[in-house]
Amino acid sequence: MIKYVNFIEQHRPHTKDLQKIFIKTLKSGNFILGPELSEFEKNFSSYIGVNHSIGVSSGTSALYLSLKYLDFPKGSEIITIGNSYLAAVSTIFLAGLKPIFADIGEDLNIDLNDVEKKITKKTKAIVIVHLTGQPANMRKALYLKKKYNLKIIEDCSQAVGAMYFNKKVGSLGDVGCFSLHPLKNLGAIGDAGIITTNNLKMANFLKKARNHGHSSRDQCEFWSFNMRLDPLQASILNFKLSYLDKIIQKRINNANYYIKKLSKICISTPIEKKFLKNVYHTFIVRVKYRDKLKKYLETKKIETKIHVKINSNKLIAAKSYKLDLIKLKNTDKFSKEILSLPISETLKRKDQKIIIKYIEKFYKEKIYEKY
Repeated sequence: MIKYVNFIEQHRPHTKDLQKIFIKTLKSGNFILGPELSEFEKNFSSYIGVNHSIGVSSGTSALYLSLKYLDFPKGSEIITIGNSYLAAVSTIFLAGLKPIFADIGEDLNIDLNDVEKKITKKTKAIVIVHLTGQPANMRKALYLKKKYNLKIIEDCSQAVGAMYFNKKVGSLGDVGCFSLHPLKNLGAIGDAGIITTNNLKMANFLKKARNHGHSSRDQCEFWSFNMRLDPLQASILNFKLSYLDKIIQKRINNANYYIKKLSKICISTPIEKKFLKNVYHTFIVRVKYRDKLKKYLETKKIETKIHVKINSNKLIAAKSYKLDLIKLKNTDKFSKEILSLPISETLKRKDQKIIIKYIEKFYKEKIYEKY
């Protein structure tokens, strides 16, 4: 089986280092917050190019706490996309706000021209999701921020290390929100997340907000949740941060090989632009007969994924808000075409050649007619 992702292989070369981190944490007796977390936050800030980073329990926590700090009036409109993981939308609802869906472009990222059409007096922010590891059009986003007095929340959950005109995502808007889930290029061994900002006031709020609103052990300034990042995960992430760029480069190499071989076979392969650095959290192609191709590749022991199959506005949780009635031309169309191929840094070239061979065979021999 060519797995979509292989966590065992990812960590095999680093087993001894990870064991040392675990033993060190165990011996320290410090399992909540602490210097290990502060060190990771400092190093992550340096990597992204911001003044402050605040470790939290997940990317969802990062989005939710950022919205809580911004403290928009109840019912304010927040524009985002529907073809990302549901957290970009659920956190808007959970913060007492209203999501407004914009369509996407050929690169699968938010269409900022469509965003501008949907801005109203109630619009307070845009949640820009840098989908698949490719930065969205931040130049246009920042233009809209200035023109309409909006906040820009970068959802960088799939794009740690990605760059837009030589600046890393998470440093371009008002706040950057990262998931450090195991599937991400920089992944913990469990759930984790981090928030980036240059706003000291925001950073101070977030440090309290992730910890029940505590300003000290015995004082609470406001009600909040436990959304802390623990020192064991912080230590593991700090170690992985040291070789993150090597992981990214391996994924870029794999992506370039796919693009070279598949660009004439698929409807669309990822769009390469000179001023962007795509870190390929996923490698998504758009294809005809998507479901048939996926099933065929499974018979050849090749695992693929669909990210995402049901857009957020069509989930059961959204039905009572009638969001499923919203028409998003590209979002709806592309959801029936997208397929994620294995792209992990552990993917071997010989396995990549097998994947490409069977995709070519599927279309050249019209195998789709048999399904």
